[in-house]
Amino acid sequence: MAEQKLRVTLITGRTIDQGVGKELGKGSDKYFDSVAVCFLDPSDIKKLGLKSGMNVQVTSKYGSVVVKAKKYTHGAIPGMIFMPCGLWANIICSADTDSIGMPTFRGFTVEVEPAPNKPVLTLDELLKQEFGK
Repeated sequence: MAEQKLRVTLITGRTIDQGVGKELGKGSDKYFDSVAVCFLDPSDIKKLGLKSGMNVQVTSKYGSVVVKAKKYTHGAIPGMIFMPCGLWANIICSADTDSIGMPTFRGFTVEVEPAPNKPVLTLDELLKQEFGK
């Protein structure tokens, strides 16, 4: 039986696809497709009963966002989730810098759960939802 939620450790970082998309513009489809995603170990995708490309909700104590789940193909990362840098990852990261000048972008617990009936919001929709603009 598939698990309803999975607690994993979040890691964010830059990717080549995210960089290319950013050069094309943050409103471009390429940027959206490269950052409104999370990468999970195939064993964790199986635990959640997902298929690559399905929507998932990622929730931390700082926020919650819906993104596309994809299989991580660069090695084994069970118990971890990777999200490319961008607004979708920023929604669930802490803005607090703990006096070091850098927000917390990695190494904290999030929950991942299937969200087949929830849409992945566009950049404009997410900005409006989070900031009213």
